[in-house]
Amino acid sequence: MQPNAALGVPIRVVCLGVVVAAFCFFSITARAADLNLQIDPQVVQSAAQAELLAPESSGYSSFGDYLAHWFDRVDQAQASQPHWITPIATVTPRLEEEFRYDQFFEHLGNGANLYNFDGGKGLELIPTTTNEVIFNLPPYLDRTDLEQAHGLGDWPFFLVKQRLLSANEENGNYILTAFLAGQAPVGASPFTNHTYVVTPTLAGGKGWGNFDIQATVGVPIPTNLESTVGTSLVTNVALQYHLGKYFWPEFEFNDTYWFDGEREGKNQLFLTPGIIFGRFPLGGRAKLIVGVAYQFTVSKQTFDPLTPMYDRVWLLTSRIAF
Repeated sequence: MQPNAALGVPIRVVCLGVVVAAFCFFSITARAADLNLQIDPQVVQSAAQAELLAPESSGYSSFGDYLAHWFDRVDQAQASQPHWITPIATVTPRLEEEFRYDQFFEHLGNGANLYNFDGGKGLELIPTTTNEVIFNLPPYLDRTDLEQAHGLGDWPFFLVKQRLLSANEENGNYILTAFLAGQAPVGASPFTNHTYVVTPTLAGGKGWGNFDIQATVGVPIPTNLESTVGTSLVTNVALQYHLGKYFWPEFEFNDTYWFDGEREGKNQLFLTPGIIFGRFPLGGRAKLIVGVAYQFTVSKQTFDPLTPMYDRVWLLTSRIAF
């Protein structure tokens, strides 16, 4: 008997409860840390720095006034967190303001190739000093060789970040953030899960000099068809080093374990060495970031269903930060 059947509670409900409890705990911890924060007067070197430490004002006279101060909030948010760069596969706990396009060239374990245009990336905005919202585009997929097919994939249409704790390099070099993401089943028949998926995630990072670790733990929860799609635990860890001014070599571990569904009890682990180049100034606030990585599985290949879901992939990323 499956554990979730014995308990009489769907595994997705249990996972969601655990994640929500963790979010509440870290939110309370973050609030307590804020209330007990002691600011050393020596840290405040100027009136400009003092302004960065001041609470965000909500007293905008109009929506136009709110928009006029948009980049002031962006600067304030980013000044109070580490200045690492976003890894290629792992979603960063940092708040970013950028437009992103990715390109994937996948080779599947059954011999087919899959080309993923856009990778489900898009526009990332910082509307407040502790939040980020991401509006992604649906990826376009082209499968060649075996069972040829092309069309849209399911749409990871929305992700919101709530930063819980953070300190820049001068004050601790760490960050803790909660995510909530949604995916809609708009994909073509060969590529869709046929169900919405909600993914709560906890993300964090810590830096030591030029080296940092960024990690996420998330639980994609299908709102339907759990017996086929399955609820999983997705863990990503990125090790990153800042070399010179523009070079960010990295190594990532990307793991998925399925609690139930067609892949119940199965696991896929990918290793992802890569390098990111940036931030190259383009003029004004705009900066260019590009990167490349090669991801490959170290898990045993099984079929029906295909697990890991692919064997190896080249990952390309390009971003304009502003």
